[in-house]
Amino acid sequence: MRGKLELVEGVPISDVITRDWQQIKNFDARPEDILIATYPKSGTTWMQEIVDLILNNGDEAICRRGAIFERVPFIELMGAMKPDLEAINAMPSPRALKTHLPVQLVPDSFWKHNCKVIYVARNAKDTVTSFYHFEHLALIHPEPGTFAEYLERFMIGDVGWGSWYDHVKGFWEQKSQRNILYLFFEDLKRNLLEEVRKVARFLNKDFSEDVLNKIAHLSSFNQMKDNPMANNSTFPKEILNQSEGNFMRKGTVGDWKTLFTDSQRERFEENYRKHMSGSSLKFPPAK
Repeated sequence: MRGKLELVEGVPISDVITRDWQQIKNFDARPEDILIATYPKSGTTWMQEIVDLILNNGDEAICRRGAIFERVPFIELMGAMKPDLEAINAMPSPRALKTHLPVQLVPDSFWKHNCKVIYVARNAKDTVTSFYHFEHLALIHPEPGTFAEYLERFMIGDVGWGSWYDHVKGFWEQKSQRNILYLFFEDLKRNLLEEVRKVARFLNKDFSEDVLNKIAHLSSFNQMKDNPMANNSTFPKEILNQSEGNFMRKGTVGDWKTLFTDSQRERFEENYRKHMSGSSLKFPPAK
């Protein structure tokens, strides 16, 4: 059975999540919490692994203590899978947590306590491409249909967690008022070591170059893809069916070229200009 989308304050969210909405909305964050926030398929798991490695000083053994979704819990799914709320509340501080919620739906306690938030944004065309492939695995969402159909839904925000445009702009516009480190997937691909250094600095960690290089190595795509504690291969099957594809697929920049036709690209870029014209948010050039 596939899940369906229900509106929460105008944002389409899986009914697997909305049934626990009051528990999510009332989540009790702590001042020491670190929230990793992203639109889906924008480098979330990558940043989860980077943050866990930084919090544990690059200790590879400690960071294999459990699957990434156990070490860095997904707050929207705490009612549908482990770790549940009780287990998350039992975790020692500082806790690293994950969300795909747009900025206006993030539980108020994170803002009340001025928690550190690390946001990762990925260019729109690669995001929709990766999300489309992922939707074939994500049983909590409706069937994606053809790419042409999915692209139309994506452009109007009729996909899980809503509009990509609203999501990336929402956190961007809040970054000067909130404790937000705003990063880009493309920068992580181009110079992972430098982005690891930024995250470590944001988390008040002062490491030697050797430790920073070790963290960058352990959080590289190839290392994570072969690490069952980092690649989400053990994610609950009732939520993510990986029988016909892996959660970690390519992790590249420019994969949109494998799906978009010329006419789809032109239509999408026109839609992009319309939605992003008034924003100062600019993505790094793809190389």
